Amino acid sequence: MNTAPTVGQRRDAFVRSLYALHYAVDSGNPHKSAEARRTLARLRRSFTGGRQEAEAYDVVFPHDPPEREQQVWLLVAGLFALHPHGTARGRGLGLAMRNLVDKRSTAARRFTQLLSVDPPALPHYLRQAIQLLRAEDVAVDFHRLLADMVDMQESAEQAHRTRLRWAREYHRPKRPTAPTDRTHTDPAEGVAAAPVNA
Repeated sequence: MNTAPTVGQRRDAFVRSLYALHYAVDSGNPHKSAEARRTLARLRRSFTGGRQEAEAYDVVFPHDPPEREQQVWLLVAGLFALHPHGTARGRGLGLAMRNLVDKRSTAARRFTQLLSVDPPALPHYLRQAIQLLRAEDVAVDFHRLLADMVDMQESAEQAHRTRLRWAREYHRPKRPTAPTDRTHTDPAEGVAAAPVNA
């Protein structure tokens, strides 16, 4: 017995179709690559105005977004087209922005603005953030971004919780990397010391 896919499955299929565009561009198949580039260009144009939004319909609507989520799906499709890349599982927007600031410290102000803007202005600031991430080649998990954006439209409280999670990811202390062997460097000397005996 066939059952209709759940909303979660439809979201997942939609985001996987976006990632497939990136992989098609890099596939080495000239026809697939050219078609994917055209699709990404149309998705980028969907940001330029109301009528141009229609450029994204044939990418988004075949995945049957719930009506209350369709604007979010259209937004995420356009954001992906600004910064198409392979999957970055688990790297939420807060962590991606932290990685960006490590490369470009001036981006910290952009993240602070993103956390504090009113909901109607959020798409504009998200576009700016994604463009900055692209400039420094920092990937973000679009599965998580879609889920976050859907959550944010549920209620003001849920939107606040999502922003807090982004801020927590951004400000979380970095964990020290584990040494690959038992050789350590003496900070005073700047040279490798002999392995420590157990």
